[in-house]
Amino acid sequence: MIVRKNAAAIAIMQQAGQQLAAVFERIQPMLKPGISSLAIDQAIEQALTTFDMRGESKGYKGYAHVSCISFNDEVVHGIPSSHKICALGDLVKIDVCASWRGYCADMARSFLIGVSSQAQGLVQAAQGALDAGIAQAMVGNRVSDISVAIQREAEKHGYGVVRDFAGHGIGTHMHEEPEVANFGKPGRGPLLQPGMTLAIEPMITMGHYEVYVARDGWTVKTKDKSLAAHVEDTVLITHEGPCVLTRLVGEGGYEKR
Repeated sequence: MIVRKNAAAIAIMQQAGQQLAAVFERIQPMLKPGISSLAIDQAIEQALTTFDMRGESKGYKGYAHVSCISFNDEVVHGIPSSHKICALGDLVKIDVCASWRGYCADMARSFLIGVSSQAQGLVQAAQGALDAGIAQAMVGNRVSDISVAIQREAEKHGYGVVRDFAGHGIGTHMHEEPEVANFGKPGRGPLLQPGMTLAIEPMITMGHYEVYVARDGWTVKTKDKSLAAHVEDTVLITHEGPCVLTRLVGEGGYEKR
């Protein structure tokens, strides 16, 4: 069942989204060569605590961390570790879902450690795909209209679009209906209505889109070892257009598209 949020729930989700975006702002300066993904995760947990937020991934199916941190050919769900150290040229994806007063916000960003023109193009394309998907999160559209926009934007640059994982509805739970795929055909799936909240999250690859789950049972990697990018925002459907909850005010947070 798809849950449309009332005004009180929306106000809480807006605040949760702004606070989570602020956590990412705090973390970004730490992303330098020599820092471990475990240290990043610990800093995220500490930052969440300052906002009285709860990391929703910690404890989920036995997962032990508040974030997923994935390197290079890892697409999503990378496990933070003291042995995974950022180095120049790395492409690092950080994904955090956190709740405040019982409602969740979900956000992911791809970060470059140093400069890599190849990886930079991939990250820019992923962000473009996310923005294209968000632009279709309009009352009267169907869920798959978001999916098609993401796929077209990524593939026009020659990148692969991961099929095995998808975005989702979000609210009092981290994962709610509907599923929001990153590929498909237009005009399919549930009708988008005011009060719906979606976590839209393109996962695109430098090479082929096929992926597999590593032996740790969590980390998703590209089969051809190509680089992957992952970005995500929590979006509210309104009569005036999509409202991105996980971007700070002035960065597209409350601005209608």
